[in-house]
Amino acid sequence: MSKTVICIANTQTQAETVVTLLKEAGVIMNDISVLFPDRSGNRDFAHEHNTKAPEGATIGGSTGGIAGGVLGLLAGIGALAIPGLGPFIAAGPIMATLSGAAVGAAIGGIAGALIGLGVPEYEAKQYEARVKEGNILISVHARDSDEAKRIKKIMEGTQVEDVTITEEESVS
Repeated sequence: MSKTVICIANTQTQAETVVTLLKEAGVIMNDISVLFPDRSGNRDFAHEHNTKAPEGATIGGSTGGIAGGVLGLLAGIGALAIPGLGPFIAAGPIMATLSGAAVGAAIGGIAGALIGLGVPEYEAKQYEARVKEGNILISVHARDSDEAKRIKKIMEGTQVEDVTITEEESVS
């Protein structure tokens, strides 16, 4: 059964190190997601705001010009606004998950999306709080337990925090 490995990086440099090590270990870039607050005026990545707001849940769609960096290589990087939480930058599969979850998630966009990925509600709320504080959430899809354990070991070697492996929920 598929797994998701999630952690919190404290800095952009730490997040880029994790992504680089995962890529070097053969993890498919499309399986890696990153989420962090969009601090207007103090942006870590330059991006273009477009008006492709799916279902009114997000604003800013695709990213035109990523200013270099490893995180810019991730699929689907763009800006989104989560109702009640504010602007975020997301990349990878979590972008689509948050876009859908933000439309009516009772618990909130980030926590709701993480619960949908199989993270227990208590942990999901903790992750949401950490991201709101300015930390970076990294989520990686793993095809099986062995790959999940390998990804977790790589993450732990970079001194990230709150590393968790969850069962992915099947969507019917």
